Amino acid sequence: MTGDLSGRVALITGGSRGIGKAIAAKLADAGAQVVIASRKAEVCAAAAQEIGHGCGWIAANVGSPEDAERSVTQVVEQYGAVDILINNAATNPYLGHTIEIDLPRWQKVLQVNLTAPLVWTQLAWQQSMQQSVTQSAVLNVSSVGGYWTSPDHGAYDVSKAALMHLTKQLAAELGPAARVNALAPGLTRTDFNTGLFEQDGAEAAIAAKYPLKRLGTVADMASVAHFLVSDDAGWITGQSLLVDGGGIYGFERTG
Repeated sequence: MTGDLSGRVALITGGSRGIGKAIAAKLADAGAQVVIASRKAEVCAAAAQEIGHGCGWIAANVGSPEDAERSVTQVVEQYGAVDILINNAATNPYLGHTIEIDLPRWQKVLQVNLTAPLVWTQLAWQQSMQQSVTQSAVLNVSSVGGYWTSPDHGAYDVSKAALMHLTKQLAAELGPAARVNALAPGLTRTDFNTGLFEQDGAEAAIAAKYPLKRLGTVADMASVAHFLVSDDAGWITGQSLLVDGGGIYGFERTG
């Protein structure tokens, strides 16, 4: 079976909704033992039940180093390893020019979007991946925003650009025991961005700017994530794969 993940343990941050949940379901369908981590216990439990396949869950503040250590330790103790780590959780608490952002919100953006992926990867590496007899995989979920500037999402975009560089750095350091790649989604309809589509015709107007004339779906992102963490991508590391329907190359900016 192409992309078979039987016998692998996959830990996914921000796995209770949106892209993270879709990735969790895709990996579970491929045979992985999946564990999702997110802040709200009841939301995590409901998502795990919907995903099925014995999906586990942990209530954790992804930006907390203490919660990260507790979560990784629990997964290793309960399932024996962390073979696949998906750093998906993100936050965007500020809209506006980056020059005007207050320090607490700047620090929160970097803590959740950049520092947390490093911390979770460090823990998975120390407790499991560096001792594993099979090659492990880390996938950082970045964003198309990491490729350009924005009048409103600058802080978020800076964090995602830095995450793509962290991906390259960790790929150089952790090979051959682990591969490290990034997925950079273009505009994908999720709970995270529903405000963009509240006006009638807004989605169609945005989609018209894309060469493929539609927005991304969580299923699009899950399929690419599955490929990147599977053995089918066994000679790919340090890469950031932009999945945006060609939007960055369209004749009209889509960001």
